Amino acid sequence: MDIDVRGPRFGAAVTTVVLAVALTTGSAWLLAWQTVAFALGTAGGAGRSPYGWVFRRFVRPRIGPPTEFESPEPPRFAQAVGLVFAGVGLVGFTLGPEWLGLAATGLALGAAFLNAAFGFCLGCEMYLLAQRMVVRVK
Repeated sequence: MDIDVRGPRFGAAVTTVVLAVALTTGSAWLLAWQTVAFALGTAGGAGRSPYGWVFRRFVRPRIGPPTEFESPEPPRFAQAVGLVFAGVGLVGFTLGPEWLGLAATGLALGAAFLNAAFGFCLGCEMYLLAQRMVVRVK
């Protein structure tokens, strides 16, 4: 079943704010929260992440029914990519080196910002590229 394209973009906007605050404050706790949010989005899809729940419960009823849909697999893959970067960032902030935490969190922030501001989902594009490569190999 396809999903409302506005949901993942809303999630990316919230993620952008969370990661920006985590990056500027160096808060491992905030980055840990975002890592959990990515893990839930990876396990259950973008709609099952905490930000997806907020979108479904509070945002979508106020902005009306969706007019555009997308497959759930690319955003789910993007959540997995975010999980890897947030996890590496968390390791850097908690165990060191700090530059690893800053770099990984900054890269995740950049990808989230691209989606939130421009609707360009880097993880989704990676998913589609990988799908094309798998088809060619067969």
